[in-house]
Amino acid sequence: MVSDWVLPDEVLANAPAYTPRSHELADLELLLAGAYEPLRGFLGQTDVESVLASGTLSDGTPWPTPVTLEVPEALVESLRPDSPLQRVLVLTDPEGAPVAAVDAVEMTPAPHGHVLVGGPVRRIGEVQQGPFRKLRSTPVQVRQSLTGSRVLGVIADRPLHRPQLAEISRAAHTLNAHVLILIPVADLGSAGLTPSALVRSILAARDRLPASTIVAVPLSKRGDEVRDGLLSARVAAAYGATHLLAMGRTFAGGSGIRVMLPRQLCYDVRDGQWRAIDEVEPPFRRHPMGTAEINDMLDRGFGLPDWHTPPAVAAELRRAKPPRRKRGVVVFLTGLSGSGKSTIARGVYDAILESGERTVSLFDGDVVRRLLSAKLGFSPEDRALNIRRIGFVAAEVAHHHGVAVCCPIAPYAAGREAARKMAAEAGGDFVLVHVATPIAVCEERDRKGLYAKARAGVLESFTGVSDPYEVPEDADLTVDTSELSIDEAVNRVLDFLTEGGWLETTGLGLSR
Repeated sequence: MVSDWVLPDEVLANAPAYTPRSHELADLELLLAGAYEPLRGFLGQTDVESVLASGTLSDGTPWPTPVTLEVPEALVESLRPDSPLQRVLVLTDPEGAPVAAVDAVEMTPAPHGHVLVGGPVRRIGEVQQGPFRKLRSTPVQVRQSLTGSRVLGVIADRPLHRPQLAEISRAAHTLNAHVLILIPVADLGSAGLTPSALVRSILAARDRLPASTIVAVPLSKRGDEVRDGLLSARVAAAYGATHLLAMGRTFAGGSGIRVMLPRQLCYDVRDGQWRAIDEVEPPFRRHPMGTAEINDMLDRGFGLPDWHTPPAVAAELRRAKPPRRKRGVVVFLTGLSGSGKSTIARGVYDAILESGERTVSLFDGDVVRRLLSAKLGFSPEDRALNIRRIGFVAAEVAHHHGVAVCCPIAPYAAGREAARKMAAEAGGDFVLVHVATPIAVCEERDRKGLYAKARAGVLESFTGVSDPYEVPEDADLTVDTSELSIDEAVNRVLDFLTEGGWLETTGLGLSR
């Protein structure tokens, strides 16, 4: 249950407002729904340290992972933790509609100009964002709808193919249990599917499940497999699960829930049944396909075999992941000023445009600065915002199955990773090209004299001189125009896109 803390309307009207990051908004929704009992709000520094050290809150209550809220320092400068009426922060959804208020009883400095805000939350509106809202029942609503004393919980963060469906049916039969399918919709699924595509793929398998209740849950991963498993188990218990089937994830018991380990299954080619692997002789076995193998087949446009995937599920996966030659992709070139990235990007854009093969858009760094980001400067904050804007627009192009070619400097790894994430969340792919031309060569080419001005102190925050460039460690392709001509570099990018399946060979003029 969330806080019963009551505030006058005028206090809420005058309080600062903030839109949390996606994982914080997911935590907020679970807090408000009561899925994080006994938590009543976001944790302060003392509780965070205790959870990390011992897996308990500071009062000794077991809790697996920090649930925190970080807010820009400038936004909460007016808050006064010692005054109940002057420490209120309103949290909004992405469209700015108020959802909850936080009683900021604890504020602790955090990295990068942020403050860790801890305190109870109170609902002041409804979270309206996201598809499949009808599947987002509260724990109380779900528990009231369940029948029987045993409920088998399944965290369905990937599609249910025939091996998973067989395992669920076996476990439900063994326990004589109702099945509760919990679909995490706060992050990309483990198979790289967007939340809506994941939900559709699960619903496509509904007629092959035993008696089931399906719920969409805004459960977000923290990156720690053990802590994520513990938190998932607690949430499953809050929704009424008495048992939890560990399929492809690491879980630990707790909150009165029992974890069931899956069997290792194989397909028996003699009668088309999925059985325990020790029940089938090697000549008659077909092993389950892994996520990488399934994605490779989808990338190349191959159909998933019926012995492994029900046709309705396969159809949803084909919709969510069309062949790469039809899938949207963001081609993101990064490099120092003068490295040649804009010229390469223009060459790639022109070649695709000339072929007529794909819809293509070009987002040149200088052009974006004049139009989309006209009022931004070159501080780290403004640089990050500029990349987010480019990433957002490029992701929209990819969402509609186009090719977006981008060539900002993009000096920070965090910004490039944010652009990659936005493309993935839009259902597109992301190709990072590092134009790794040495800075000495870039300076020699500098017709505008920017490097000279930067070294003379006339230009501030100039990448490579007075501001850092974080060399990509995750580039998909690296080219260096001190070693390659522009045409050769363009062809390297086109070759990579063609070999990866995003472009066809015919008509691209790869011998430019």
